[in-house]
Amino acid sequence: MHKSLVPMSSDRGKDTAEGSSRSAGEKQQPAPLSRYESQKRRDWNTFGQYLKNQRPPVSISQCSCSHILDFLRYLDQFDKTKVHLQDCIFFGQPEPPAPCTCPLRQAWGSLDALIGRLCAAYKENGGSWRRTLLATVLFVFICVR
Repeated sequence: MHKSLVPMSSDRGKDTAEGSSRSAGEKQQPAPLSRYESQKRRDWNTFGQYLKNQRPPVSISQCSCSHILDFLRYLDQFDKTKVHLQDCIFFGQPEPPAPCTCPLRQAWGSLDALIGRLCAAYKENGGSWRRTLLATVLFVFICVR
């Protein structure tokens, strides 16, 4: 094998000594977050900021079903999937020939992913499903949407 892969016996002590002095004197850079971890952190921080902006501000432990539903409705208004209302002349047409005033919403896959990330972040931040209705509310939101 190559010397760089397996240190020779005379190099072992030197590598160990250098490694220990390096780790003590230098701070290691944290590994970059994956795309999922970055999105999860962003979603959790957005949810926390949303709660702080309530009047009066709401902590995660005080969060109720209505706060969660309001947050999801708030985010829902910024997405790009056209959802035709039943009285729209383009209802049921996958590619309508003209624009309409129907709302833009989150696509099912986006909403499902958001819910998954929020649930994971909630658990990582000490949340217990037994102490909140978060999981139930998220699934109710999906059903009544």
